[in-house]
Amino acid sequence: MRSLTFKLMLAFLAISLIGAVLASVFARWITVQEFDRLVLDQAQSNFMAEVTTYYETHGSWIGVTDYLRQKTQASQPPPRPDNTGNVRQPPPQNDGGVRPPLPIPIILIDQNGDVIHPVPPYRLGDYIPPEKLAQGIPVKINGLVVGTILATGSAPPLSDQEQQYLDRTNQALLVSALGAVVIALLWSVVFARTLTKPVRELTGAIRAMAKGKLGVALPVRSRDEIGELTIAFNQMSIDLARANQLRRQMTADIAHDLRTPLTVIGGYIESLRDGVLEPSPARFDVMHQEVQHLQHLVEDLRTLSLADAGELKLNRQRIAPRTLLEQTASAFKYQAEQKQIALQVIAEPGLPEITVDEIRIAQVLGNLVSNALRYTSEGGRIVLSAQRQARQVRLSVEDNGAGIAPDALPHIFERFYRGDASRQQSDSESGLGLAIAKSLVEAHGGTITVRSEGIGKGSTFSVCLPN
Repeated sequence: MRSLTFKLMLAFLAISLIGAVLASVFARWITVQEFDRLVLDQAQSNFMAEVTTYYETHGSWIGVTDYLRQKTQASQPPPRPDNTGNVRQPPPQNDGGVRPPLPIPIILIDQNGDVIHPVPPYRLGDYIPPEKLAQGIPVKINGLVVGTILATGSAPPLSDQEQQYLDRTNQALLVSALGAVVIALLWSVVFARTLTKPVRELTGAIRAMAKGKLGVALPVRSRDEIGELTIAFNQMSIDLARANQLRRQMTADIAHDLRTPLTVIGGYIESLRDGVLEPSPARFDVMHQEVQHLQHLVEDLRTLSLADAGELKLNRQRIAPRTLLEQTASAFKYQAEQKQIALQVIAEPGLPEITVDEIRIAQVLGNLVSNALRYTSEGGRIVLSAQRQARQVRLSVEDNGAGIAPDALPHIFERFYRGDASRQQSDSESGLGLAIAKSLVEAHGGTITVRSEGIGKGSTFSVCLPN
C-alpha cells in the first residue's frame, strides 16, 4: 500500500504538470493569435499606404490591377531547388526582414463595390454587397471615400524571421513548463512530508496509547485542521490519562469503603459465633448500620453506572421551583434546628414551572443541603434560592460554612475526590454524592456548578435546569 506522502506527491505533481501544460498551450495559442493579428494589421497598413499613394498619383483606379500584380511578382524571390532537386518557392521577404506589401489576402474594391484587385476566392469584377463591404477599411482621399480594402482570410505566411521568433517563443514556453514541473516536484516533496509529519506523529502516539502509555502530548505545528486534530488528540490523551487515574483511585476507594464495614460485620459475626461476645441489641444495631452503609454505597454505584450508560429513567413532571426548595428545607428543618443553623428559602416571583423528575432533583438538593449542614458551624446560615437565568431556572444552595479551597474546585464533582480536608466524608457517606448530583442534573439537560472564595468563606452550589 502506497504511503500518504507518496499519494500527495503524486497528486501535487499531476496537478502541477496539468497546470503547466494547460498554461503553456494557452500562452502559445494566445501568442500565435496575437502575432497573426499584428502581422495582418501591418499588412493592411502597408496595403492601404500603397493603394492610397497610387490613387493620389493617378487620380483614379485605372491600371491599379496591373500595378498591384507587378508589385506582387516583383516581391517574390526566384524559385530555389531543395535537397531533392525539386524547385521550391520560398516565402516572400524584403531586406531587413520587413514583410513585403504583397501578396496578402486583401482585396481592393472601388466606389461601386466591384473588385479591382482580386484574391482567391474573389475574381476581378465581382460585386461586394454593402453588408460585406461594411467589414472593410475605407480608402479616403481628401475626406472622400474612393474605395475599400477587405481582408479575405488569415494573416499571410510568416517570414523566416517571424517564424524564428515564434519558434523561440515556443522553446521558452517549453523550458518554463519543464522548470515549473521540476519546482512543483521539489515543492510537493517538501509540502507532502510537512503535511504528513503530524499524521505520522499522531499514528505513533496512538500506537503508544494502545500499549498503555497515556497522557502523550504532541506539539501543535499549525493552526489548520491538522493542528485542530492534534489539539483534540492532546486533550483526549489528557482526559484518558485522567480518567484512568480516577478509575484506579475509585477502585481503591470502593475497595476501602467495602472493606471497612465488611471487616466490622465479619468481626462481630466471628466473635458471636465463637462465644467471645454475647448477642445484644447494641451490637446488632452496629452491624445493621454497616449493612445500610454497604447498601447505600451499592445503590450510589448503581445510579452512577445507569447515568453513565444513559439508561437512567426519569419520571418528568411539571413542578414549581419554590415547591422543590420548600420540600427540601422541610426535610432538613429538624437537623438545621439541632445545629442552630438558619435555613431560608428565597424564590424570585413569577418563575415558570420546570419539567423534572421530582424525586431525582430532590435527591440532588438534599445532597447539597446535607453537605452544607455538615460543613456549616452552629449559628450559620443556609439559603435555598431560585432565580430565572435566560431560558433556565437556577436553583442555588448557599452557605457560610467551611468553604472549598480554590485548587479543589475543578475536582469537587469527581468520584471519591478527597483533595479538600474540609470536605472529607464521614463514615456514613459513600463519597459519591456530588458525582451523583452532577450525573442527575446532566440527565435532565442541566448543569451544576460551584463557587467559593476559599476556606472559611462558604460556598454556593447552583443547578441550572431548562424550564
